[in-house]
Amino acid sequence: VQLQAFGGGLVQAGGSLRLSCAASGRTFSRYVMGWFRQFPGKEREFVAFISWSGGSTSYADSVKGRFTISRDNAKNTVYLQMNSLKPEDTAVYYCAAGPILSTKEYDHWGQGTLVTVSS
Repeated sequence: VQLQAFGGGLVQAGGSLRLSCAASGRTFSRYVMGWFRQFPGKEREFVAFISWSGGSTSYADSVKGRFTISRDNAKNTVYLQMNSLKPEDTAVYYCAAGPILSTKEYDHWGQGTLVTVSS
């Protein structure tokens, strides 16, 4: 599966953005989908994942209550709604696809999309 993330941009603190990740192919619903982010000079970190049908989700503590992951299998797309953004959310965000519910086990990655939150 090939993934393409988009929707990043510049937003003021307290604002919202919605990231999208479009997947190619007919097997999208067979994948757990995740979002990750990478700060400058840091390793990529887990943000959220969603199960194959969307019935189960998990979030990093740092985003819990502010971010919401969702998916539309008919559109082969996963979303990350980001509310109450903080300057420390500034990062490159990546979507990923994997076989199991995990914060680490992902086989396919999209290109990153930059989110910048100004104070």
